[in-house]
Amino acid sequence: MECNCCKTKERSEKEQKDLLNRLSRIEGQVRGIRGMVERDAYCTDILTQVAAITAALNSFNKVLLAEHIRTCVAQDIRDGKDETVDELVATLQKLMR
Repeated sequence: MECNCCKTKERSEKEQKDLLNRLSRIEGQVRGIRGMVERDAYCTDILTQVAAITAALNSFNKVLLAEHIRTCVAQDIRDGKDETVDELVATLQKLMR
């Protein structure tokens, strides 16, 4: 069995750029919330922004998971690596907590 800490994934330039752009927007949103807390913004205003970040992270996960299934999982199944299905199930269980 392979060590998950050693696995890597080559991404196309477009895929990597898209993921990094999404993460940059999320980072900006988090910094915005920090500023709101520092300025003593009203609780519900902060909570609304937290909900937006949660939605952005969920969207990031959906994009990443779909690409993972299309590439890594599909290739491993073609290669007879059935343990990849167990890994995918465990990952989905973590995402659904």
